[in-house]
Amino acid sequence: MVPTIVRDRTDYEILAALLKNGRLSNKELAAKVRLAPSSCLERVRRLWESGVLKGFHAELDRRALGTHLEAMISVRLERHSRGAVESFRAHVLSLPETVRVYHTAGANDFLIHVALRDADHLRELALSAFTERPEVAHMETALLFEQADTYALPPWREGE
Repeated sequence: MVPTIVRDRTDYEILAALLKNGRLSNKELAAKVRLAPSSCLERVRRLWESGVLKGFHAELDRRALGTHLEAMISVRLERHSRGAVESFRAHVLSLPETVRVYHTAGANDFLIHVALRDADHLRELALSAFTERPEVAHMETALLFEQADTYALPPWREGE
């Protein structure tokens, strides 16, 4: 079993608050979790240094940037060697259209979330970035109508 770095409910509340709003000042965060600002800052530093907190990001409206179509592309590789998996993963991460990459188990090996200008852009990406790759055995595309994030953590379980 992996040792937990989140020590208690207060750590958990800090993470939940930052997940909802990463721009909270330390003073605001401390008030939300009922800690002194110095104690809160020390906990946030420990969570950051231990790797629990990995970064803070802006949420963008992709349509405002000219990407009016999003899709999930499922890819099955021809071979499942480490080299093929790592090569394909690196390739997909280098594509400017890639939003997120999932390496999966099951019928497909990868699920890639992409953001594009339009259907022509999707067709060109599919042909040039996926079907021409020697590692790719099969590809399927599903258009996304909506995406909703919960910004929620799994329920806190006392004693873990």
